[in-house]
Amino acid sequence: MKQSKVQRLEAAGWKVSGTKEFLGLAEEEAAMIEMKLQLAGALRTERTKRRLTQSQLSGILGSSQSRVAKMELGDPSVSVDLLVRSLFKLGATRLEIAKHVGARSRRRAA
Repeated sequence: MKQSKVQRLEAAGWKVSGTKEFLGLAEEEAAMIEMKLQLAGALRTERTKRRLTQSQLSGILGSSQSRVAKMELGDPSVSVDLLVRSLFKLGATRLEIAKHVGARSRRRAA
């Protein structure tokens, strides 16, 4: 969020913080959530890079389109293990997955 917007919100009496502070998460919990969201984004990136639809990817994974949609959104019902295995099934290497996980997040709390 732009600093000017933060200043306007705070001047209007709002408290601006991140997800970690809002939910009262420990550092490890916040890191785990961030990693899961990075993996979910990586799955979408790899799928679109290969010009696959969610339905086509679901066929490759032996799953459903709605499950792939949940995976790409980082739904709580989706495990980190499932995301990593799906990336491997798409042909991603360990190094590529590590780069996705290590990339800076573009998501910001509002």
